[in-house]
Amino acid sequence: MTDFDVVTGAFSYSGAAIAGGLLAAGRRVRTLTGHPGRAPAGSAIEVRPLDFTDPAGLAASMRGARTLYNTYWVRFARGEVDHPAAVTNSRALFLAAAEAGVQRIVHVSITNPDADSPYPYFRGKAAVEQALRDLGVSHAVLRPAVLFGGNCVLINNIAWLLRHLPVFAVGGTGEYRLRPVHIDDLARLAVRAGASETTEVIDAVGPERPTFGELVHTIRNLTGSRSLIVHVPGPLIPAAARVLGVALRDTLLTDDEYRGLADGLADTEGAATGETGLTQWMADHKDSLGRSYANELTRHFQPG
Repeated sequence: MTDFDVVTGAFSYSGAAIAGGLLAAGRRVRTLTGHPGRAPAGSAIEVRPLDFTDPAGLAASMRGARTLYNTYWVRFARGEVDHPAAVTNSRALFLAAAEAGVQRIVHVSITNPDADSPYPYFRGKAAVEQALRDLGVSHAVLRPAVLFGGNCVLINNIAWLLRHLPVFAVGGTGEYRLRPVHIDDLARLAVRAGASETTEVIDAVGPERPTFGELVHTIRNLTGSRSLIVHVPGPLIPAAARVLGVALRDTLLTDDEYRGLADGLADTEGAATGETGLTQWMADHKDSLGRSYANELTRHFQPG
């Protein structure tokens, strides 16, 4: 009996939004997580380990589920887990889902994945999508670029830097565009895709396409920042991010992330599938935006 759905990382960012959407729709939710200690007291979500070394255990945890919502990925290499390892892990998860008889998989990918990309992140995302196609299970792929809303990282941390630094550097012209989508819109698209039987790829993108320069200036104006925005050669941005990362004990921005952004890989010209406008959302949250720094290492690698 398929009376529940499985969400990877239901106590993290996108996984939490998707799990919340499923619960609101009356679905029973089970999570596969590497952080079982993060389950809130009294949570309605059942917890099982996300252990890629135990495929039989993964299959047992998903047996009886209708849909797997997969948000698993690694933003950057850390320890023994890099992008090729994340591809291997994702493939193991999909195979376990098929073994368990899961009828549908909804996978969160990225805009512009490319098997021939010079960037491991985008190559890896393309490889995971291929593994899902090879599986032969009904599926949907959601391709968001930049997420905002909730405890988002990029938009919040730009605001934090603008509040704290006297100078904010934009790489190159800053004319490269991005398509931010609200986390609740992503969750809505995921829940809807999970209830469908159509195998499809959906660009999960919002209604606005600001250039990066426009985005930074908008955040500066909304937060009342007095930071001076300057344009510097693109190669200086990852180097500066590494220096700031040491001070913040975090990985602020990787080389590939900046280059992918500058290459326009966070943009798409397709129709909006998200409804929430970034500018209005930032205006509504201008007093709290960037008040605290969102540490990626703490969020994903702190024990719990």
